[in-house]
Formats: sequence, C-alpha cells, structure tokens
Amino acid sequence: MAAAAAVAWLRAAVLLFVAQVTCEYGMVRVVSEMGGPKGKDYCILYNPQWAHLPHDLGKASLLQLRDWTASMLCSPSDLPAKGFSNQIPLVTRGNCTFYEKVRLAQGSGARGLLIVSKETLVPPGGNKTQYEEIGIPVALLSHKDMVDIFKSFGQAVRAALYAPNEPLLDYNMVIIFIMAVGTVAIGGYWAGSRDVRKYMKHKRDDGPEKQEDEAVDVTPVMTCVFVVMCCSMLVLLYYFYDHLVYVIIGIFCLASSTGLYSCLSPLVQRLPFGKCRVPDNNLPYFHKRPQVRMLLLALFCVAVSVVWGVFRNEDQWAWILQDALGIAFCLYMLKTIRLPTFKACTLLLLVLFIYDVFFVFITPFLTKSGNSIMVEVATGPTDSATHEKLPMVLKVPRLNTSPLALCDRPFSLLGFGDILVPGLLVAYCHRFDIQVQSSRIYFVACTIAYGIGLLVTFMALALMQRGQPALLYLVPCTLTTSSALALWRRELGMFWTGSGFAKDIPQPSWAPAAAQGSQPPKESEATLSQQPPGEAQVLPALTAEQPPELTEPKSIAGVSTQEPVGLPGASA
Repeated sequence: MAAAAAVAWLRAAVLLFVAQVTCEYGMVRVVSEMGGPKGKDYCILYNPQWAHLPHDLGKASLLQLRDWTASMLCSPSDLPAKGFSNQIPLVTRGNCTFYEKVRLAQGSGARGLLIVSKETLVPPGGNKTQYEEIGIPVALLSHKDMVDIFKSFGQAVRAALYAPNEPLLDYNMVIIFIMAVGTVAIGGYWAGSRDVRKYMKHKRDDGPEKQEDEAVDVTPVMTCVFVVMCCSMLVLLYYFYDHLVYVIIGIFCLASSTGLYSCLSPLVQRLPFGKCRVPDNNLPYFHKRPQVRMLLLALFCVAVSVVWGVFRNEDQWAWILQDALGIAFCLYMLKTIRLPTFKACTLLLLVLFIYDVFFVFITPFLTKSGNSIMVEVATGPTDSATHEKLPMVLKVPRLNTSPLALCDRPFSLLGFGDILVPGLLVAYCHRFDIQVQSSRIYFVACTIAYGIGLLVTFMALALMQRGQPALLYLVPCTLTTSSALALWRRELGMFWTGSGFAKDIPQPSWAPAAAQGSQPPKESEATLSQQPPGEAQVLPALTAEQPPELTEPKSIAGVSTQEPVGLPGASA
C-alpha cells in the first residue's frame, strides 16, 4: 500500500509538472506615430504555444496599438464597429478566459493581443485544441507599464512584439564566483589559523579582548535546532513576508556591522595612532576604556550599515555596500562558528542539502501558485506590497545588454548559506591540515572542490533556466573530495573524529615544569634524591638545549625564582 501510494504521488507530481503552462518573457517596442521621443521597450509575459514571437526586432511588424482597456473583450458586443484590423488591442484582464479574448480579437482582424493586468502576471494558458485554432500572439502587460506608455508617447502609438535571445550566462557570474570562492578561502584560512593559534600560543592574561572572540563548537543538537529554525523562518516569511522582511533587514544591519568591525579591527590595531583610551567613566561599554581608534572604527561600521539600510533600494550602487557587508558577515561567522569533527561537518551539510532541495524542488508541488518557497522568498514575492528584498544574498546586476533584463530579475543572487555551509568544512580542513602538517592539502582540495561545485551550479542554472539549490552541487563536491582525500592518505579515522587541538596537540615535556616554575616546589630535595635512573639520563639532554637562564636558576631559601622562558619558535 505504501509503495502504491508513493507511485501515485509521484505520478501526480509528474503530471502536475507537465501540465504547467509554458511561459516566456518578451518585449513590446513602443514608438510614437508623431515622431516624438525615442522608442522604449516594455516587458510582457507570453505563451509561445499560442504563437511564436520573432527573436529579431527588425522582423517584427510595427502595428498600431489601440487602447481598448475600457472593455473586457468577453463577448462580441465588446468589439468595436470596425474591428481591430491590423492592430494590437489593449484589453483588461478578467471575466472570461484568455482563449475567449484572443478568439474574439483574432476574428476581428487583430494581429496580436495585449491583456493589461493589475495583478501578478501569469502565463495565458489554454489547451491543445485552442492553441491550434489561434494564430496570433497573446501576452500580458502590467497596468503600470500601460499607463507609462500613453503618458510618455500619447494615444497615437505603434508597437512591435518580439522575444530577443538572452545569453545563457551573464558576465556577472564571474564576479559572484570570485566573491564566493574568495570568501570561502579567506574565511576558512582565517578561521583555521586563528583556531590553531588560540591553542598553540601561551596565554599570559585573560583580557576582555581575548574572551570575546571565542569560537562556538557546533553540536548535533545545535544542528537540528538550527535546521528547524530555518524551516520555520522560511515558511513564516513565505506567508508573512511583508511583516517579517523588516525584521530580517534590521538583523542584517546589526550582524553585518559586527562582522565588518571584526574584519577591520586587526588592521586598525596595526595603525600607529589613536592608541589613547577613553577617560574613566561609568557608562555602559565605555567603562572598559576602549581605544579611540577602535571606537572610531565601531562608529564607521555602524554608519556603513545605516547608509545601506537607508539607501538599500538604490539599484545603481547599494548592491556594492550589501555585498561588502555580506562578505564581512560571512567571514565573521566562519571565524566564530566551529565544526569540531568531520562527522559534525557531514551531518550539517547533509541535513541542509535535504533542506535546500526540498524547499526548491518539492515545495512547488505543495503551494497553490506552483512556485518554490525558497525562490519566492529569496527573490521577494511578486505580489509583495513593500517590494522589499531579503538582504541575505550576494547580488550583482546583470552586465549583458539584453532588453529582457527589464523582465526577469536584474540581479544574479547567491545566498549566504551557499557560502557559509561549505566554508565551515573548508575551515575544518585547514585546522586538520595544521594538525597533521599536510601542507594545507585538505584546505586547497576542499576550496577547489567548492569552486567546481559552484561552476556546476551555474551550468545547471543556464541549462534549466530556473533557480537552483546550490547546496545540491556544493555538498557532494566538497564532502566527496574531503573524504576521498582522507581515505587516500589513510587518515580517514583521524579526519572523521576531528582535530581536538586542546587535547590532541602534544605539549613539550618542558612546558608543565616551566608553567609551574614560579610556584614553590614541594619537597624538591626529596624528589631529586628519589629520581629514577631512567629519568636522570634524560635531564642532561634537556638542559643542554635550554638557555643559560633556565639551567642556572637562582634560589632564595630553597625556593626557585626562575621565570618561564619560551623556546625559540614558540609563540608568546
């Protein structure tokens, strides 16, 4: 019974997919009959099963555009007395099917039909018999574009319908590729190096600046909670987008300013000026007396995020600020979140792999509109009253000159999750490289695998012409490469269980003694007199390598006053 139900569900899903109406974007070139302003292109949504549009504007007929929007064109009484001979009528959407409208228009001599819609543009559908009967193109035009046409060109206008070819890939993909791979490589290298230094160096104090950057180890429970929160938030955004989008924008401003501060603070600390501190006070945060240069940096980071928040809808330049803040946020998260084992990496990546595929490919069969929840939320619902977009993406405007850039999204997008999730694995590979001293072979291989997976994502996007779950390609590439490399090097067991720097990195034999040298030794003379012969042979070899200060400590009343001195090469 379960197998039969599964087969029936799969058959229904396939039928639903096949039954979807074919739709394409096209253009309507409008010019004034009076020879006024230069012609202008407007976006239309058409169904090529009614009639195909020419790809070349030079082959499209320039016909009179007639405003008949006062009528729904649902009955013969709605037709003008002289018909629509060699015209393209504009009629209002509603009250009858697309087939009834286009059949009446074609019967009255029209050479095309534009249906004006105040709602979301949907492809004008029909059945096979209707498609065979109709020989003129039919398309939907937005109401605001119709108003702009007659406002800009007057009532005497001509129009030509065409569907220009668009390149499979835009040059902006190169920019997104460089930003994504660069962020993963820099973030993974930084996180791995910082994590190793944290365990390798000697901590002389527990100052506030060393405590605030502690990494957070991800546990399986945290992974499950995180995925459940992602699913819940995505569904809530789908149903309450206009209310929650401003919450996400506020969170992004706060998190990105923090990330920018974290990325720039190491550079600012190298500056030779601004080292003076704030005077003593009882104000929150300021009572720690931060340096003036760090305070100015914090103000700068907040100002950048505020500027983006105010001008976020400026398509000409706001995307540059959003990408800069987004990269800083990703670097900060890669530095802060730590996957302690390859087992944790595998669990996180596989769970988010399923999450990504489900919300992109499966949810279209579960929603009334037939749209993917993931794509709908990432690009912003077309019926949104706010017209706001989620900022959790890298975005680059299209660089080609195709007129179709007016129709579909003028930006190419890549979500932060497609950078952070594989980036955590890259960071883990770098930490493991340093532990086993493998010349960063895991780090380089995993970074290259991420780049290859991203290229495969772009190819799938070009071939399928629809939004792709990038983790569908990134997760297999990175996980397979990392595990295969560990298997080839016969380190899979160690790679799977994790690095564990705090307990796995062997400490020098002199380190405990040096660390305890400042404490008064208890019964030191008795310990020396009872020393086993085997250890007495090691002592000369150890002391021979030590500096003179270590071999000849001064003592007062039997208590050593020697200070621990690091060996050459050890970081202080």
